[in-house]
Amino acid sequence: MTVKLLVADDQELVRAGFAAVLATQPDFEVVGEAADGREAVDGARRHHPDLVLMDVRMPNLDGVAATAEICADPRVNTRVLILTTFDLDEYVMAALRAGASGFLLKDAPRDSLYAAVRTVAAGDALLAPSVTKRLIEQQLRTSEPAPELRRRLATMTDRELEVLGLLARGLSNAEIAGRLRVSEPTVRTHVGRVYVKTDTRDRAQAVVFAYESGLVRAGHAGT
Repeated sequence: MTVKLLVADDQELVRAGFAAVLATQPDFEVVGEAADGREAVDGARRHHPDLVLMDVRMPNLDGVAATAEICADPRVNTRVLILTTFDLDEYVMAALRAGASGFLLKDAPRDSLYAAVRTVAAGDALLAPSVTKRLIEQQLRTSEPAPELRRRLATMTDRELEVLGLLARGLSNAEIAGRLRVSEPTVRTHVGRVYVKTDTRDRAQAVVFAYESGLVRAGHAGT
């Protein structure tokens, strides 16, 4: 299947460069470009891309606000991959909360870009656990879990908590199945229940929840 893409970046040369590189792949189609967050939201509603590659620091409407609008719009079944210059960009954490399915550094090799697009378009999250851990550590150093997050944790079974903790460590479904000595379909069932009970839509948001709820303590997730 062809993956339809929209590239959002306020720098014209950067935007055109990403579009040109992506267009070299036979299974990618760049259906639009956007120079700011407002154009990205409008483009997502108009073109219905499978994936938006979203810069975070843009005029008029930044990438975080644009991500929130796109992910909250029931008319748009579009995922968002954040493009960032710095792996500790404070905006990335906010974008993950807003519904982004992961992030990628702008200086990543082409093959990493292609793999990232295919991963996120297929419905998975793209997270480097060590980088995600550092981002979340910065946010949570002095904060306490909100009561609502603790309430959601209390609805989960011991097995679901165990699966969520392993997700936060960056394990794949196959790796979780091996660790718990169960089948992959069983893991997928547990992961689906984790999403429902934590009110998250994918691995990216589930990992954020694991940290913010206090289930996984910053600095103790391991990789």
